[in-house]
Amino acid sequence: MLRNTPKPEFSGLEPHQVIFRPLITEKNHHKAERYNQYAFEVNPLATKADIKRAVEELFNVKVLWVNVQNRRGKPRRVRWRIGYTKAWKKAIVKLHPEYRINLY
Repeated sequence: MLRNTPKPEFSGLEPHQVIFRPLITEKNHHKAERYNQYAFEVNPLATKADIKRAVEELFNVKVLWVNVQNRRGKPRRVRWRIGYTKAWKKAIVKLHPEYRINLY
């Protein structure tokens, strides 16, 4: 084991505060069936360690790894004004092969 391996840092959020909702799309359904990966919209303050702990506690599964994406808001126009949708954080979670999450 490496001597200077950083320990996972937790932000202090409770598991129900970390995960906002699962992302249900055709692409994510395909990933869930084939690769056992699930996508969630998560709290922008949450870290990978927070997301892993929240998924394991809320769904009683074993998580192998977590990837996160910070998504920018898209520009939207209403009449002559230009606004933006909110920026959000997306997490893709890979589960151990023995576990599944039934979202449907």
